[in-house]
Amino acid sequence: MKSLDLITIGRSSADLYGAQIGGRLEDMRSFNKYIGGSPTNIAGGTARLGLRSAVITGVGDEHMGRFVIEQLIREGVSIEGVKVDPDRLTALVLLGIRDREQFPPDFYRENCADMGLAEDDIDEAFIRRARAVVATGTHLSHPQVEAATLKALRTARSDGMQTALDIDYRPNLWGVAGHDDGESRFVASDKVTAKLQESLHFFDLIVGTEEEFHIAGGTTDTIAALRAVREVSNATLVCKRGPMGATAFDGDIPQSLDDGQTGPGFPIEVFNVLGAGDGFMSGLVKGWLDGVDWPTALKYANACGALAVSRHGCTPAYPSWEELQFFFERGIKRPDLRNDSALEQVHWASNRKGDWNTLRVFAFDHRRQFEEMDGATPEKIGQFKMLCLKAATAVACDQTGYGILCDERLGREALHEVADERLWVGRPVEWPGSRPLGVEPQLGPDFGGFSEWPGNHVVKCLCFAHPDDDAEMWTKQEAAVLRLFHAARRNRLEFLLEVIPSQIGPVNEHSTADVIQRFYDIGVFPDWWKLEPFQTDTAWQNAIETIGRNDPRVRGIVVLGLGESEETLAASFALAARQPLVKGFAVGRTIFGDAARDWLKGNIDDMAAIAQMSDRYARLCHIWDEARGAA
Repeated sequence: MKSLDLITIGRSSADLYGAQIGGRLEDMRSFNKYIGGSPTNIAGGTARLGLRSAVITGVGDEHMGRFVIEQLIREGVSIEGVKVDPDRLTALVLLGIRDREQFPPDFYRENCADMGLAEDDIDEAFIRRARAVVATGTHLSHPQVEAATLKALRTARSDGMQTALDIDYRPNLWGVAGHDDGESRFVASDKVTAKLQESLHFFDLIVGTEEEFHIAGGTTDTIAALRAVREVSNATLVCKRGPMGATAFDGDIPQSLDDGQTGPGFPIEVFNVLGAGDGFMSGLVKGWLDGVDWPTALKYANACGALAVSRHGCTPAYPSWEELQFFFERGIKRPDLRNDSALEQVHWASNRKGDWNTLRVFAFDHRRQFEEMDGATPEKIGQFKMLCLKAATAVACDQTGYGILCDERLGREALHEVADERLWVGRPVEWPGSRPLGVEPQLGPDFGGFSEWPGNHVVKCLCFAHPDDDAEMWTKQEAAVLRLFHAARRNRLEFLLEVIPSQIGPVNEHSTADVIQRFYDIGVFPDWWKLEPFQTDTAWQNAIETIGRNDPRVRGIVVLGLGESEETLAASFALAARQPLVKGFAVGRTIFGDAARDWLKGNIDDMAAIAQMSDRYARLCHIWDEARGAA
């Protein structure tokens, strides 16, 4: 009746990964930010595999501390055991990928927050809510954090819980190597060996590389080291052997590493070994706690490690349980897994964060429609879009399930203001009315502007396409959308594709489905579709069947408004709400049209405009919710 499967304890950090590959860390020009630290990675990795995970660690009361906490929440990890330390900073790690053999890290951990953990921070009642405690070696390196770790382990043992250790030996974090030697994985030290051996009897499972067992066993002879560990611990010992996989020993240590229990390996191309061990541990713990045999647990572990070494980052590289099953069933199609588009699509789609099962969007990303209104100037339009945002936040009232569409060119201030809100945010990239598709100049000719977008903003692209377009038009449209899709994905941004065939020519019940299929055929997999309100169930079914056949993991569909009256939208909502894949609406002019015209002419003030738009937006939300409830 435990509420958690495991609690990890130890390091956490903000990891800054060099975005450039094949150079010195000194030459990195930009960095991607991820959560890091072995226990934090394991908590995230096991959560992705479906376990109920928590972590005990420390972060600072500052931006990076909030980043770690927020990302843990997104990963589904309980943060009840995370200590926010007002006197210490969150640890930072700078890392690079030099080549297939060199992965230099610099650790910024002097007096960091996770090293502030003390015995008083360990809540015994919280520990007992889990089935297992997973510790890592670094937090045995200092008396204060060692005491905290041992309290958690003693509590677990007294309650009959399972316990595991990832030796996680980094010599510089034990003070036996210098700051410039962060990449070193082994420096012999009798002091470290003695300290580790004091605690090995606490564990049911001990995991390490050959070098890590060398430090735990006090010898560089791997068999002798394993036997030395066996003398002080009855734990199952899992020795990681790099490309040769891993071996488990649950009894006496044999003469050869090959005589232990093994699981299948996966011959893939190594891209980045940083965090691979934590990915391995995540898979192993999943199997261990699920009660499978060791060969199966090692299969999980080896696969998670293989996927981890194929990608950039630590936790973001780890698979979901769905992805892992896909990998097992499909097999390796190419050794450089990060370039396997089908696998990467499953990885992306099955690890997206945020629950948007309902999405009610106030769309004021219009540009040309505003510019054509009497009294409009760029400055006034920007001011009015701030009023639109205020109307949206008034209705959302800090609840989930609400969002906005807003552009950068005329609505920049509103986009900046929304950063502190819980709203879903979409941003248009198409040049208004362009056909073939053109893009807003702020994006740049190389689409490099995406690198300046916050990670929670969704790329929205309206493409005016029709099944009867000629080959030249389709070639240009497809090329533009494909470039946008890949640029968005490279920048880890979700992609919404809007198509409105009826704006181009006559349509039938298959027209939108045919357009959707064309884009899937060229490898475009939008996270969201934005579709016009169809008049028949058959048209809806055709579109939804096409989407489901090509991408069963799609986020969903939002239905657009086309400036129709509230009464007309109510009828279209009633039809759309019958479709589970339709998550909500994205409506603009029905909400802001009258208020914008009157405000720009000076006929109403700010408060009146906000009140009118709030009322109309709230009514549409109510209409949608009622339609969904009746469906």
